[in-house]
Amino acid sequence: MLCEMCGREVDRTAPVRIEGSVLALCGDCARFGKAVNPIPAPTAVRATGSRPTFGASAVRAGAGPRRLEERDLYQEIGEMELAPDWPRRIRIARETLQWTPEVLGKKLNEKKSIVLKLETGSFRPPDDLVRRIERLLKVRLRADAAASS
Repeated sequence: MLCEMCGREVDRTAPVRIEGSVLALCGDCARFGKAVNPIPAPTAVRATGSRPTFGASAVRAGAGPRRLEERDLYQEIGEMELAPDWPRRIRIARETLQWTPEVLGKKLNEKKSIVLKLETGSFRPPDDLVRRIERLLKVRLRADAAASS
């Protein structure tokens, strides 16, 4: 099992509440929070003609305990990287629309200096800016990592 705080592989973890969140921690990291009692088993739902209950106390019929499985978030991301010539693509698309760097900056809600740094390649844009540029200029700046290798 992995400790959710330090990431170390341990034999056993314990549920611990730290600043409102319950984490599965190793013995060393558990001292930073307060131990949480195990979650009580759900009670059976009455089968009498009563109305169904909804919310936290409702139990799905025939539902077993939820199984938590580890996920690799880096695999789920889409493995997209910027194309090798992304600065040139931005400049050509801007010039095709006959926009100055100031105009593009205003439309992106960024400074002119950011646009100039993007076009020279000295500033790698964050993902949200990449999406805004692609949408505004109607150009593709990302390439598949598998296709480029």
